Amino acid sequence: MMRTSHFAGTRTSVPGWSCAAALALACGNPSGQPLTERNAPLEAEGTTAARSAAQQASLSEPPPNSPPPPAMCGDQNGGGDQHVDFAALRAAKVAEKPEVEQRQLALLELRYDLSDNPSADVTMTGGKPLQSGVRVRLPEGFTWESLAALSPEEIRAQGLFPAGFFPLPHPKQPEGGMLFPEFHIEEVLAQTGRDLRRFDLDLDLPERFLPEFPPPIFLTTRPDLGDVSQGQLVTTENFYELFKCILNPKQLDGLRLLLTPFAQQQFNLIDDRRSDRPSLGVACFDCHANGHTNGATHLVGDVRPQESRHRIDTVSLRGVNIQQLFGSQRALSSVEDFTEFEQRAAYFDGDPVLATKKGLNPLDRGAQVQGMAEFQKLLDFPPAPRLDIDGRLDPALASDAELRGQDVFFGKGRCGECHEAPYYTDQLMHDLKVERFYEPTLINGMRAGADGPIKTFVLRGIKDSPPYLHDGRLLTLEDTIEFFNLVLETQLTAGEKQDLLAFLLTL
Repeated sequence: MMRTSHFAGTRTSVPGWSCAAALALACGNPSGQPLTERNAPLEAEGTTAARSAAQQASLSEPPPNSPPPPAMCGDQNGGGDQHVDFAALRAAKVAEKPEVEQRQLALLELRYDLSDNPSADVTMTGGKPLQSGVRVRLPEGFTWESLAALSPEEIRAQGLFPAGFFPLPHPKQPEGGMLFPEFHIEEVLAQTGRDLRRFDLDLDLPERFLPEFPPPIFLTTRPDLGDVSQGQLVTTENFYELFKCILNPKQLDGLRLLLTPFAQQQFNLIDDRRSDRPSLGVACFDCHANGHTNGATHLVGDVRPQESRHRIDTVSLRGVNIQQLFGSQRALSSVEDFTEFEQRAAYFDGDPVLATKKGLNPLDRGAQVQGMAEFQKLLDFPPAPRLDIDGRLDPALASDAELRGQDVFFGKGRCGECHEAPYYTDQLMHDLKVERFYEPTLINGMRAGADGPIKTFVLRGIKDSPPYLHDGRLLTLEDTIEFFNLVLETQLTAGEKQDLLAFLLTL
C-alpha cells in the first residue's frame, strides 16, 4: 500500500554529504540562516563551514508551533475548557505543517541514508523485505573501525559522535502527540470509518523502515494454528469472526477492549483536537497493530520540560507473558499496570485534568483490565526454527556464520550480558551512559542529553520490529550493531559484525 504523505515518498539521499554538515545539527549555533528548499540537492563533500553553520542553526531550534486561539466560551475559572475556535486552530497548524515536516526531513537526511535497499534474501516473518546496510552517516574521513578505535572522551572532544546515534526528536517536539503510519490510517478508515490522520503532521519515517503490515499473530495457546490473523488487520469489524472459535469469552472481551477507541490528546470530540472531524479516539491496537507494532510514535508523558521528553518507538507486545517490566523507563510491574497506565496517563501526556475534559475512561481492574491483559499474555513470538529448547542455535540447523555470530553475541560482543537466552532479556534496566560521547545539545527542539536507565528489550523476533532502540533512532540491525560496538567499546571486526547479524536474524 502506497503512503500519501510527503514524508512517505522520501527520496534517496544524495551520497557524499559531508560529516561536518551531518554533525552540525547537533551543536547549536543560532546563525538564523534559512533552510534549503526541500527539493534542492544536498551538497557534495567539502561543504563549507558557513554552510554547516546554516544547517546547524536551522536544525537545532524547535519547529514552529503556534499557540491555540483564546477560548470562545465556557472558560470557567481561567482553566481553559478547550472551547477554542477550531477553524482558526486548524488553519494555523496546517499553515505550519510544510515547514515542520521539511525541517524533520532535512534532519533525517543529514543523519541517515534513506535509500531503498532491501535485503535480497532476508524478510520479516510475514514476507516484507528487511532494509539492509548501515544507514547512519559516518563523520567525514572515518570508517566504523577507525571511529571505534577512539575513546569516548576523544569522540566527545572532537564532536565525532555520528549524528544518527543521537536521540531522535519527535517531528514536532514542542507539541508531540500520537502519529500513525499511512498504511494503518488507510486500513482502519476502510474497515471502521475512523480516521487517524492528523491535519497538522504526518509520520516522518519512510514505510520501508517500519514493520510489515499487517503483522501476523501467533498465540501461545494455539501454536498449531500459525498466523491466526489470516493476513488481516484485526479491528472491531472482524475480531469476533477471526477469534470466536479460538478464544474463550473473557479473552474475546479483552480483545474487544484492546480494539475499542477511547479519547486521546490529539484524537477526541472537542475543539483542540488534531483530527478534521470529532474523533472517538484511539485504540491500544492502533499502535500495537495485531498485538505487535506498526512503528507509530509518541512522546513519553512522564518528563518535563517538553524539550526533554523522549520519543517512543512502539514496542511489540509479543511475549509479554515472559516479561516482568513494562514501559521503556517506567518499570511498571505487570501487564495490568501497563494497560491501565496507557489509558489513564499516556493518552493525555500524564495529565488527568485533560483526560477529564476530553473523555475520561476509567477501566475496571477486574472486569476490564484483567481480560485485556489476559489476551496480551497469549501473544507469542514468531517461530524461530533454528533455535533449540534453550533458545540457542541447534548446531544441526544453523550455518557456520550463525554459530560464529552466537559466539560473538555471548562473548566478545557482550550482547548476552543483558539479552539472556532463551528470550534474550534479563528483565532489568540499564544505563548505557551514551552522553559520555557528546555534549548536551538541542536537536530540532529536543534536548539530547542523558537518557538514563532503559529497559532491556526482548530480542526474540527482533527482525520484525524495526526501527530499533527505545526512540527508533537506529533504522537497521546493522546500525544497531555499529551503535553498540561503539558504545560498549567491543572492537568487533567487520567479519564478526556480519556473523552477529546472521545470528540476530535467526532469533
